[in-house]
Amino acid sequence: MRPGSTEETSGAYQWDVERVRAYAGLISALAAGTLLLALPPAAQGKTGAPAPLSVAWPTASKAALPATLPDKTAYEPTLFLDANTSVGTAPTPDGKSLRLLIRTKTEKVLRTLPSTANPSFQSVSVAGGTLGWFERTDKGGLQLWMADLKTGAVRQVTADTGLARFYRSDNDLVIADGRFRWVASGPRDTTEVRSVALQGGPVEVRPEPGSWRFTGWPWLVDGATSTTGATTLRNLVTGQDVKVKTTRKAATDCSPTWCQVVSLDEDGYSRIELMRPDGSARVDVAGDTANTEIVDVAPLGKFEIFVRIDANSELTGNAELLMYEIATHRTVQVSPDAGQIAYRNGVLSWSTGNLETFVRHSLDLRTIH
Repeated sequence: MRPGSTEETSGAYQWDVERVRAYAGLISALAAGTLLLALPPAAQGKTGAPAPLSVAWPTASKAALPATLPDKTAYEPTLFLDANTSVGTAPTPDGKSLRLLIRTKTEKVLRTLPSTANPSFQSVSVAGGTLGWFERTDKGGLQLWMADLKTGAVRQVTADTGLARFYRSDNDLVIADGRFRWVASGPRDTTEVRSVALQGGPVEVRPEPGSWRFTGWPWLVDGATSTTGATTLRNLVTGQDVKVKTTRKAATDCSPTWCQVVSLDEDGYSRIELMRPDGSARVDVAGDTANTEIVDVAPLGKFEIFVRIDANSELTGNAELLMYEIATHRTVQVSPDAGQIAYRNGVLSWSTGNLETFVRHSLDLRTIH
């Protein structure tokens, strides 16, 4: 198998996703099993009822959109530019192709790939007027593409992607300082920090011993393949390493400003806390049947996003979607019954309903004041 082949890239992707899910959702197996069935009444509502979204943030920008396009095809958003504008995928009406498009009041198609090539679009990212994404086909392998949102021009940036790693994170593809940046698996337990100019050209590769992922430019965080999580933050510009205050019997993940600590309390219930990387300013976010839901820690440095599950969650696959506001120490209920939860580019999205009939929702966290 040649380096950079589709098979190797796909394998690296699956392997890393499973590992990051293992430590980011340390207690999900418990929460989905006997914990739900044996949940005592005393374990519910320890922190009081959360404030409804409409009461807590009445002026925040939010929207609801149908799950299908006007041509009746199923639409899957991957990134929101704002609450009302998204980038996502949909098949053509005849099912012969997969489209990447921008959806507002109308739709603008950016790319169309034949369904026979088993296409996928991954890690869509935006900065300023530049939209970037990875796309994969059986014959073409993994490639990096971009669109200029001002001119509408679309072009390939590079096919030299290496064994790219994806973690369902907002930082899987970073656009910063005029370059696209991502990480890939390197030889002998190293991480390749890869980058290429927005206009294309040679790909720069910087090896870093160990397993790392981006957590916002110019920071890397380690522990991506460890069940105990992060121990170090690394600044790629200054070379500075920041040691993380680790906690025994807990899974830790970090952004440059906050660390999320997930553990089981003395009663065996899940517990989510936040702290600074040095261990200071530690606060309880949630306990009982709470579970982390997104990979990125403390979006915008202001919120922690989590879900609370109950016995009904096993039947519906949905959960109560909640946000903890760090500055006010209050919890806000975003949705009592949410599924397909995602976060990118400052916008939280989720669905309500069932697999046959559902509506997608968005909340622009940047508009919460």
